[in-house]
Amino acid sequence: MTYVVTDECVDVQDRSCVEECPVDCIYEGDRMMYINPDECVDCGRCEPVCPVTSIFHLDDLPADRARFGPINAEFFTEIGTPGGARKIGRVGHDHPAVAESAG
Repeated sequence: MTYVVTDECVDVQDRSCVEECPVDCIYEGDRMMYINPDECVDCGRCEPVCPVTSIFHLDDLPADRARFGPINAEFFTEIGTPGGARKIGRVGHDHPAVAESAG
């Protein structure tokens, strides 16, 4: 299982979660952060530091945010599993559902 970033992060990108993540698995899109499900070690350190309550464990996603489980996973379809966000920096795009959402 993994942790998931949801809609509260859109256009906020506080990055507190990035600083707390011990495995560097939180990537920056244009409008929100994304947690790579293949790199996340399920430690949970990102969740309590999120100032906007945007991060949830996949098993605990509220029903109205359930779509963000697939959104986080699908974001990595193109970039794969680079082995750390710092290696590639800001990705330069978002999942289409986030890119098209009202800001």
